Amino acid sequence: MKPLCFDNDKYITLQSEKIKERIDSFGGKLYLEFGGKLFDDYHASRVLPGFCPDSKIKMLLKMKDKAEIIIVLSATAIEQNKIRGDLGITYDMDALRLIDAFNEIGIYVGGVVITQYSGQPSADAFIKRLNNLGIKSYKHFPISGYPTNVAGIVSDEGYGKNEYIETTKPLVVVTAPGPGSGKMATCLSQLYHDQKRGIKAGYAKFETFPVWNLPLKHPVNMAYEAATVDLSDVNMIDPFYLEATGKTAVNYNRDIEIFPVLKAIFEKIYGKCPYNSPTEMGVNMSGYCVFDDNAACDASKNEIIRRYYETLCRKRNGNADSDEILKLELIMNQVGVVAEDRKVAIAALKKAELTGAPAAAIELPDGSIVTGKTSNLLGPSAAALLNALKKLGGISDSLILLPPVIIEPIQKLKTENLGNHNPRLHADEILIALAISATTNPIAALALEQLPKLKECEAHVTVMLSEVDKNVYRKLGLNLTCEPVYATKKLYHK
Repeated sequence: MKPLCFDNDKYITLQSEKIKERIDSFGGKLYLEFGGKLFDDYHASRVLPGFCPDSKIKMLLKMKDKAEIIIVLSATAIEQNKIRGDLGITYDMDALRLIDAFNEIGIYVGGVVITQYSGQPSADAFIKRLNNLGIKSYKHFPISGYPTNVAGIVSDEGYGKNEYIETTKPLVVVTAPGPGSGKMATCLSQLYHDQKRGIKAGYAKFETFPVWNLPLKHPVNMAYEAATVDLSDVNMIDPFYLEATGKTAVNYNRDIEIFPVLKAIFEKIYGKCPYNSPTEMGVNMSGYCVFDDNAACDASKNEIIRRYYETLCRKRNGNADSDEILKLELIMNQVGVVAEDRKVAIAALKKAELTGAPAAAIELPDGSIVTGKTSNLLGPSAAALLNALKKLGGISDSLILLPPVIIEPIQKLKTENLGNHNPRLHADEILIALAISATTNPIAALALEQLPKLKECEAHVTVMLSEVDKNVYRKLGLNLTCEPVYATKKLYHK
């Protein structure tokens, strides 16, 4: 088991208290810009073991009678069919997924804001779909000279043109499927309209990373840089906070660069700015909940290596450039790690060298490593999965869990009836076959019972996996990396 370093219960308590305090400081209403992920924040749980992926939601549930959600989505992202890399779905579909998720836990969704709207046909189609589903939608428009033309922005021709979002709760959480959606601009637009209506309201920001009260080069903060190399985010000492307090705090370049403009906008709306620095805008209490710094450092270094492999694969697919790789190599150098520190990758590569074919490896909770090779029946990820379940269940390695008599009919179905060229079974097909076998085979049932133990285990494959296999590993909670190598020499890869 990986050592824990984060007190999740303390975090939920401190975070709730801090947000309530900020609501009160503005007279009873707060627009809270939520950076990162509200649901399934697996990055945070990987770099801060003990942090529950849904901690933020649990915190909001303590305040759900006082909270409502606004989801922000850029019309440009809709037009470009922008994809969430971790889920493999477009931003507009993720907006619907988020609405469903909030509805399921009883947190009210006030509507969806389409920012940067200029009549994009795909945005119009999505707005129509929202309306048909009974979901309120609002349009916010491009503003000439944004963000530097403060006089134009804070005027009837700027924020004044945006459709006003009717909100009813003291806490309005503004979230989005991904970065660059326009969350901050939406909050500021609301402040402008509220001020004209005589409504007292304020703004704050909730970003888990970088952790403002950890050192600049702390591995937790460096892991955030590694996760955002595609955005060119860079952690920096907040000069405004240093000037105001004489103390250091960590923020990132975009917030620091925009703060003078943001300060001027606040002054235009309120007459004065309520904050002396971008760090003061934040309400993040995660830094106070780390109780084992060494464990946090180790976990973050491992995450940086995983991000390096992920970016190598994105570059192979044409979705990243060489600069991102160089930035990650610099980050790895700064925290003192190399790719070869990933034990599970070394094990997989050795297995591939021995067998002359793609291989996979999984590191189990006790630190032992099992491998899987390519065969006529199974791909390496499926083989490694079966071997891991056998090891976890104390099942003899020589015992065949799924004999050819079970696998071969599935292969025939795939190739002869469904038109697949690859007869080898994927991870999902193996698990389905195992589940069916478990009804009559107690050993298969024992193996199936081990699946929960794979959560948070490390895995590596010597070729890039199909989306099917990646999704299975992701759903099982495995931390998967791959070599940036295609399994075949074909130009087209699903």
